[in-house]
Amino acid sequence: MPTTPPQPPRTSHPRFDAIICDIDGCLSPETAAPFDVEPLAKIAEHNRLAHERRDRPVLTVCSGRPQPFAEAMCRLLGNRTVPLIAENGVWMWDPASNAFLMDPAITPEHRRAVRDAAAWLENEFGPRAVSQQPGKSASVSLYHADTEYLKSIMPRIEAEFAARRWPMRVSMTWFYVNCDLKHVNKSTGIERLLAHTGIDPNRTAGIGDTAGDELIRRKVAWFACPGNAAPEMKAKADYVAKAEEAWGVVEILERIDAM
Repeated sequence: MPTTPPQPPRTSHPRFDAIICDIDGCLSPETAAPFDVEPLAKIAEHNRLAHERRDRPVLTVCSGRPQPFAEAMCRLLGNRTVPLIAENGVWMWDPASNAFLMDPAITPEHRRAVRDAAAWLENEFGPRAVSQQPGKSASVSLYHADTEYLKSIMPRIEAEFAARRWPMRVSMTWFYVNCDLKHVNKSTGIERLLAHTGIDPNRTAGIGDTAGDELIRRKVAWFACPGNAAPEMKAKADYVAKAEEAWGVVEILERIDAM
């Protein structure tokens, strides 16, 4: 007998039904450091209670990370109902139905441009030890041990993209250069999430730490940062935690639960 997938909970919380959280710099380091499992376990407990009691919002993720990484984080945190956004808006994964949904605004021509850009980037910068993060479907993320070197090549990349008319933007996180389709981002991903679930944007909270998370800030009713966030994001936040990264997210959840 078929079962009905779990639905995103309409909670009894006075303000929020969902929390949309960045991963790198919020739930985990952007470096190769291990997860801090203690605060992540506390976040998973928050999500367990959110599903059981419906008295607090479920936390999901919105990240530039590849879909498999974001899905693993979503599973670790016990989110069973609210879709995640991965690859800066390229993918939405619905844990309730296990549906993998690429943004329909991404055409075969767009994906061909990304493949061509990835090939050029490999030829141009691969010999200089610039690597490409595996697992991306319609974007490219570049890494180099010397972050200043990565920053220095951004103008060259932007100029080449413009010359070849590849419809891609170039941005920097703490340690990566992201090359994404111009019309796909965290904001468009959140719009798809809200349309898919029927969650009222006025009942959403967001968490982020770098300039790219301005695209989360624009789509939620209330925004918070962990203590390690970039100064420009702290200035735009409704709340800034004292603790950093995942412990900061725990502090933010405690603040939300107390509202």
